[in-house]
Amino acid sequence: MSDFMSSVLIIATMSVVTILLRVLPFIIFDRADREVPGWIRFLGKYLPPALMSMLIIYCLRGLSFTASPYGIPELLCIALAAGLHIWKGNVLLSIGVSTVLYMVLVQAVFA
Repeated sequence: MSDFMSSVLIIATMSVVTILLRVLPFIIFDRADREVPGWIRFLGKYLPPALMSMLIIYCLRGLSFTASPYGIPELLCIALAAGLHIWKGNVLLSIGVSTVLYMVLVQAVFA
């Protein structure tokens, strides 16, 4: 089998798995006669903030406050993302704008 065909099969397999993982909860729990289990509601409530917290910690793990630029770009962008999210409540807006600002800061201002 050629490398191209292997790549196509891998992409197709991952696409089908991703679609199934996205659709399966709706198939299982989208019935009027069946209530969503408590542990699923618990995960739906607490897992997103826990994952975001872990991602923030992971992204800031190598941050040094003793060397230039002293974490200024990261802290500014975290504050911007939090402020935008509190103000507008739009995840894509807060992540997008803070990401663009971070790229400008680290490539043009603090380069």
